[in-house]
Formats: sequence, structure tokens, C-alpha cells
Amino acid sequence: MKTKSCFLYFSIIAIFLITSCIPQKKILYLQDIPKEDTATHMKHEVKMDYKVQPGDNLYIQIFSLEAKAMEYFNRESTSTSNYYNDIGVYLNSYSVNDSGYIDFPLVGNIYVKNNTIEEIKQKMHTVINEYLTETTVIVKLVNFNISLLGEFKRPGQYKIYQDNINIFEAISMGGDLTDFAKRNKICLIRQTKDGSVIHRLDLNDKRILESDYYLLKPNDIVYAEPLKGKQFSFAEFPYALLFSTIATTLLIIAFFQK
Repeated sequence: MKTKSCFLYFSIIAIFLITSCIPQKKILYLQDIPKEDTATHMKHEVKMDYKVQPGDNLYIQIFSLEAKAMEYFNRESTSTSNYYNDIGVYLNSYSVNDSGYIDFPLVGNIYVKNNTIEEIKQKMHTVINEYLTETTVIVKLVNFNISLLGEFKRPGQYKIYQDNINIFEAISMGGDLTDFAKRNKICLIRQTKDGSVIHRLDLNDKRILESDYYLLKPNDIVYAEPLKGKQFSFAEFPYALLFSTIATTLLIIAFFQK
């Protein structure tokens, strides 16, 4: 009778351990992509270029063979090294005002709202060529920050040094999601002129690749919720715990059989 009780105890523990493991289906991305080695085409093209909005900051640098005249179009810096750190780049940038303009030295207001970085670069090149010859224009988006919260291996705020980044690139910056993240219910918090808007993203579904929220925007927050019962779940099967439970059960059985 005691042996049967020990066996029942062991069975309950084993079942608990097995059912507490996270199934592979919950941690796979893009689950509905065909397994065959074939290309999967999306229904429409995703726009890759971010369009500048009020509140953004643009780093603009002008280069020309007319070195002396060129200085009037570039903001002064107390140290050349200031251009190569985040604070220096920000202080030497141009803010887009509520009307969508930047105030550029000598030139005045230039409308940049809803323009891509490349379009602004071409516009600046055309304007500056009225004053200088043989010019080169550099335009960069300065304040592109994203925040990764929740079930990331390395949560935190990250600076993006490119014009755009997609959701999977952002996840890779955070060291990937943990096994306890709800991949089918990722929260994307986006700032708009009317306030914050929350969108739900399903990373298990390949249609995320054609979603309007596949590409992130400046100051987006990505929050990965934990699975229910996280504290009772195992990312990997606890072999050590199972073996120790078996050993303990066998010792108990041996003890009562004496």
C-alpha cells in the first residue's frame, strides 16, 4: 500500500513537470510559413522610409569646396569631437517645429514634414546650391529611440542609427524574447499627436511582415507580456529535478519495504 502511494506521488510530480514545460508552438515565430524551400511573397510592398514629423531632430552637415563660406551653413561646435557623441549630435541638430519647418542658417525656414531623409537631403542640396558650388549634404535622423520592456533577454532603451528598423531587428537588439513571452500578443505603444496608441502584434503570424506596424517609429515602446503561470513553468525540461525526484521516491520505497 505504501509502495503504491509512493508510485502515485512520483506520477503526480512527473505529470506536473511535463505539463509545466512551455510547448514549442508558443515560442516559434512566423509559424504559418511553408516548410518547403520556396519563396513566400507578401501581398503588398511595405514602405521602408520613415517620414519626418514635428518634434523630430535632424542632423544636417554641409560640405563644399568653398570652405570659408561653408562655415556659415554649419552650426559651430566647441569641439570637433562633439560631433561624434550622442549629446553633441543632438545639440548640433535642427528641430522640426509644429508647422513642419526647420530653421536653417541664412536660408531660413525649410519645410520637411512628411518628407523622407533622402527627400530632405535632395531638397537641402537644391537650396544650398543657390549659395555654394560643389556641395555635399549629410542628413540624419537624430532622436530615433525605441524601448523594449518585459520578456526580453536585454530590455532597455536603444538608439537606432539608421532611418528605419523592423520589429524583428528590434527584438534581436534586445537579445531575443525569452521563452516566457507571449509572442502572439506583443504590445506596440506608439506616440501620436492625439496621445499614445496601443497595437497588438502577432509574431506567430507571417502577416506581420505586411503589417503597418512591422516597421518601428521613433519613441516606439515594445512590451512583451509574460505567459500566465510563468512562475510555475520551465523553459527547458527539468531533468535534474525529475531524476532527483525519482531517486527520492526509490529511497522512500526502499525504506518502507524494510
